[in-house]
Amino acid sequence: MEQSKRNIAILGSTGSIGCQTLDLIEHYPEHFQVEVITANKNADLLINQAKKFKPNIVVIADDSNYHKVKNILEPEGIKVFAGEESISQIVELDSIDLIINALVGYSGFKPTIQAIKKGKSIALANKETLVIGGELITQMAKDNNVRILPVDSEHSAIFQCLVGEYNNPVEKIYLTASGGPFRGKDKEFLSTATKEKALIHPNWKMGRKITIDSATLMNKGLEVIEAKWLFGLECDQIEVIIHPQSIIHSIVQFCDGSMKAQMSLPDMRGPILYALFYPNRIKSQLPRFDFLDYPNLTFEPPDLKNFRNLALAYEALKKGGNIPCALNAANEIVVDAFLNDRIGFLEMSDVIEKSIENIPYIKNPCYEDYISTDKEIRIRTKTHIRN
Repeated sequence: MEQSKRNIAILGSTGSIGCQTLDLIEHYPEHFQVEVITANKNADLLINQAKKFKPNIVVIADDSNYHKVKNILEPEGIKVFAGEESISQIVELDSIDLIINALVGYSGFKPTIQAIKKGKSIALANKETLVIGGELITQMAKDNNVRILPVDSEHSAIFQCLVGEYNNPVEKIYLTASGGPFRGKDKEFLSTATKEKALIHPNWKMGRKITIDSATLMNKGLEVIEAKWLFGLECDQIEVIIHPQSIIHSIVQFCDGSMKAQMSLPDMRGPILYALFYPNRIKSQLPRFDFLDYPNLTFEPPDLKNFRNLALAYEALKKGGNIPCALNAANEIVVDAFLNDRIGFLEMSDVIEKSIENIPYIKNPCYEDYISTDKEIRIRTKTHIRN
């Protein structure tokens, strides 16, 4: 397969998705050149990555680490910038062919907008971008003829199932979820669940924030909202089903009743690789699935009573407007509080619900509305959390 070398920008290169992306690029040096890498605070890993992959530019969002990174990398001919605003500016470079947005949470929103304005191709692992402002993002992508390639395993699965089905109506989709480390646990257990236990995911290796979201099922709730915008679906066309083995990554059901599922071992390098080489598939050395290793693939409904975040996400999607943005902001605050032992596992849902109720509703938000909603909800949510 012939493919010219592409210049890649990886936003969030020191996170789980960013590291795995670099791992893949290392195996296909004839296809990719790392042009830009960015990190939030992990200066040491960013420096090591830069020394190895020799990007043209690195950005450290945390200003306090700027001089450390600069003093080490500039002598090697690598330009160094600092601050979150620099990340939004750097995506506009003409030299970038593909942007991997692997930033965590709200921080991925503005860089995506700036990249779309410049007509850049985007492989999106930052689901929060579409949760916050899905209507704005999808309209901008359409206006600028930008394709957004999903990197989430579930949305990549849906995307792959839809290839070749452009004119065939989708009846519904099933987003599968492992159920996380606390699947089947009751309220009594969850009331004392610790971050240490919540961070031990049975199937996936992910960052801390997304692992907690998986434990609360908020991750699946955010994916429901993301799917609505990626695939132009209504709320009642998106169903979540618990699939503990994480082999079937999602399913599309068409209007004739036929269903297509995408299957593979739970390994994020698969969907990353698909996004990097789309529309082509390339031979990989990733482990292969063997049916005999998984004689039983099981499914069950999600527990919306004890894992209320998924229900809250569906409610936010139904209300629309700026409500999903508010949901995301509140969730980011409570997850950070849980990771810092300032809130209990079950309290997270309570605080989210309390924080987003009765907020000023904006049916058709503009960019500034999303900014103000996010800011207001973060302040409000912090007032509901013990110091």
